[in-house]
Order: sequence, then C-alpha cells, then structure tokens
Amino acid sequence: MKWTVVIVAMGFAPAWGQSALSLADAVRMGLEHHPAVEASVANKQAAQSRIEQARAGFLPKVAYSEAYQRSNNPIFVFGSLLTQHRFAQQNFDLGTLNTPNFLNNFQSQLSVDQVLFDAGEAKAQVASAEAGSQIAAEAERRARMDVIAGVAGAYYGAVLAKERLWVAQEALRSGEADLRRAETVRGAGMSTDADVLSVRVHLAGMKEREIQARYALEVASAALNDALGEPLETQRDLSTPLVAARLPNATLESLDRTSVQERPDTRGAVLSVRAAESQSAGARSSLFPRISLRGVFEADRRNFVTRGGANWFVGASLEWNLFNGFSDQSRRREAEQLVTAARAQQKQTESAVRLEVRRANADWKGADERIEVATTAVAEAEESLRITRNRYEAGLTTVTELLRNETAWLETQTRHLEAIYQQRLAATALELAAGTLTGDSDALK
Repeated sequence: MKWTVVIVAMGFAPAWGQSALSLADAVRMGLEHHPAVEASVANKQAAQSRIEQARAGFLPKVAYSEAYQRSNNPIFVFGSLLTQHRFAQQNFDLGTLNTPNFLNNFQSQLSVDQVLFDAGEAKAQVASAEAGSQIAAEAERRARMDVIAGVAGAYYGAVLAKERLWVAQEALRSGEADLRRAETVRGAGMSTDADVLSVRVHLAGMKEREIQARYALEVASAALNDALGEPLETQRDLSTPLVAARLPNATLESLDRTSVQERPDTRGAVLSVRAAESQSAGARSSLFPRISLRGVFEADRRNFVTRGGANWFVGASLEWNLFNGFSDQSRRREAEQLVTAARAQQKQTESAVRLEVRRANADWKGADERIEVATTAVAEAEESLRITRNRYEAGLTTVTELLRNETAWLETQTRHLEAIYQQRLAATALELAAGTLTGDSDALK
C-alpha cells in the first residue's frame, strides 16, 4: 500500500515582502543563473564555431597583400621594370644593366587558392567537428540535469530543515506542557520533585534540538540560494511541500533501456567513437595526393598612387608526400588505436550507466518502502503518547514512561521527514541516472 504524506509547516508565515518560491520556479532560476550552465552553453557555441572552421576546407582561400621594395640589385631592377611595363630600349645598355639606379616597386597582389582533391581530409575534419559539437550539446544537457538535481536537493533540504524546526518547536511546546502537567501531578501529591526535575531535563534537551534546527535552517536556506545563484542571505517562503514523489513509469526495464539511449554519458560515448573514426579517416587521407588550383592577379608600379603593370597567372599543382620518416603511417596507426579505445570506453560507459540505474532504482524502492514504515510509526507513536499522557495524569504510569513516549514521538516524526526527503532525492537521482531529468519530470512534481 502506497502512502502520500503531506507535511504542513506551522508557524512559518512568510515575512512582509518575502516572495513565495515553488520548486519549478527554483529550477528555472537555477538553469538561468548557474555558472555550470553558462559554461556549457559557451562550450557548445565554441564547438559549433569549430564546424565552421572545418568547413572552410571546402572553400577557396582569398588573400590580398601589399609590398614595397627599393633596391639597385640588377636582377631586381630588370624584373621590376618588366612587371611595371616600363622596360624600354635604353634599358638594354650594358652599363645600365650592370649598374642600374635604385628602383621603387609597389606590388599589390590578390591570390585565390582552391583545393580540388584532398582524399576526404576536409570531409573528415567536418565530421569530427560535428561530432564534437554534438558531444558539447550532450555535455550541456548533462550540466542542466546536474543543476536541476542540485536545485531540487537544496530546495527539499531547506524544506526538510523548516519541517525539522517545526517538529522541534512542537516537541518543545509539548515538553513545556509536560512540565506543567508534572507540576500539577506533584501538587496533587501523586509524584515527587524527581519527576519534575526529569521533565525539566527533558525540556532542556528539546530546547537544544530547537536551537540546532533553527540554525540548520539558516544554513539550508543559504545552500539553496547558492544553488540558485542568488545572494546567500535572500529570504524566501518555499511553497512546494515535502511530499512523497510518484514515478508511474519507473520500471527497471524501461529505465535501463532509456539510460542507454538518452543518457548524456552514453550518447557522448557514441559520439566520441564517431569523432575518433573521423579523425582516423583524416589521418588516412595524408597517404594520398593533394591537387590544388591557384590564381594570382598582380599589379606593380613605381609609385603607390600611379597605375602600373598588371599581371596574372593560373596554375594547378599536385603534392604527394611519398616519404616523411613514417610520420603519416604512425599517425594513421595512432588514430586507429584511438578508435579502438573509444569503442571500449563506450562499452564501459554503458555498463556503468546501467549499474547506476540499478543502484538508483534500489534506493528509490527502499526509500518508498521506508515511507510506509515511518508513516505507520508516526500514527502509532502519536496514539501511544496520547494514552500515556492520560495515564500519567491519572497517576497510572511514571514520568519515565511519559518522557520515553515523548522522545519516541519526536524520533518517529524526524524519521518520517527523513524518509520523505530521501525518497525525493532518490526519485531525482533515478531520473538523472536514466537521462530523463528535466524541469517537468515526475520526480519534481
């Protein structure tokens, strides 16, 4: 039999101007402000830019250059006069050829280079970059899931701290009532001063618990603000109660299948294999020739602002690295081994993910069952305490029995809250392990 238990905090009305914050709102705030999400988004955009860089290998490279030279070197002067279209008959004079005057040459050059064949190197680089971009996208998705899990844990941690404080305050009020009851019983001559002193000792313990719970709430609230990226001293009223989670579709078979298909880790491992295979293909391309086309337009002139000679040429080239000390062959073998390593890592990741799902599923089921036990214990402890109080007032039992039941009630209330809290964490961890955790997940409802 499944129980859904709602713990309502009493005596915690929000302060004036204090905003109510639901778990859904907290998750949205965390996703908007958490540095881990910001960093993962930037990494994804950087990976997308690497795709554009790789695609540049398909496009021509266009360059413009401007150069200035001044020399009386005979070869320089002779060649520059030709390129400037200023070579004249008198330049054939032997004296002028051997000892020419200095000459200025301003050269403007526009060049276009296009690779016609590279044995698939550019294609492999694009494929590798695309796989890298998808890996970055999965890393971003994992970062968002981690933030959601962290915010949910911090949120319910703060709610648990508030509920613990309420329980401690209830126990303190109950202890004060017991003290009055013990004094009344003593006044009626049905007990001794020792009973009153025992209740006072018990009341001091309840005060200590209340103090600890009060400061624990401050720390838990600060931890929630840290998870949200907010100032630590921000005060909020948490509107989502601490209730048991429901995961209607949480069967081990479906979770196991989904984890392999949807978990960022496993998807990233598959993409890593794809990236390694692309890099291996790129390494093999170095064993084949490369054919390129080059075109150049050039203008040479004596002065920068004047018109000069215009020249152009177009050519094709074939480059084939026949031997470079076995470097290409070693690079190819390295890439092939990296593919093998990536495939092995993929198998290891899938196994680890499936194991994590089983562990999370066991934690979820165990936490769910503990709620049932704790709920029953709370009801029994409350009834036992009621009977014992009545018996003590009638002089039918001792103060020791009364205090023992007071302590039992406090412990069962605390264990009940802990059970619900642990079940909420287990539900979140289970969807995180399956790779299905989002802001709308059942674990957060």
